[in-house]
Amino acid sequence: MPHLLRADALDNRERILEAARALFAAEGLNAPMREIARRAGVGPATLYRRFPTKRTLVAEAFADEMRACHAIVEEGCADPDPWRGFCLVIERICELHARNQGFTGAFMAAFPGATDVAANRRHMLDSLAELARRAKDTGHLRPDFVLDDLILMLTANRGIHAASTAARVVASRRFAALVIQAFHVHRTKTA
Repeated sequence: MPHLLRADALDNRERILEAARALFAAEGLNAPMREIARRAGVGPATLYRRFPTKRTLVAEAFADEMRACHAIVEEGCADPDPWRGFCLVIERICELHARNQGFTGAFMAAFPGATDVAANRRHMLDSLAELARRAKDTGHLRPDFVLDDLILMLTANRGIHAASTAARVVASRRFAALVIQAFHVHRTKTA
């Protein structure tokens, strides 16, 4: 039977998650747990009672983003045109990560014992590898493309800095377009 939280405990939990999301987005995963507690308006004991480790806090804070990422990959894989599906994944993943840079760190982090996050990430990467294979078979994706190229893309996308989230999203969209162009096989016309 699931453990039901009292209203005040549920409110504390939500404030902790909101503070964690905001700090992780602004400062990355190195944001101190004490600062998260302070911004949430709770004591460290309350924070650690709900989230005994930073790993559990990160996993819970980015659960919605992980589900969104999974849905993007599934949508791309379901497209009957694998190249179009591959492009969709790049565009939407870059935008998702640009909107919340903390999520990029969480997605790429290797927390010991975080089997749920790791398994979800592995499933998405396996799905992307299959989509990439199909896109290569159509002749649109470069034959030398490897899955590590997507990890490199996410790392580079994380490096986009802008004055606002909106400006970061615009820059990320431009970056995604350039990446897609770099991954695309450009056929030369013969006379």
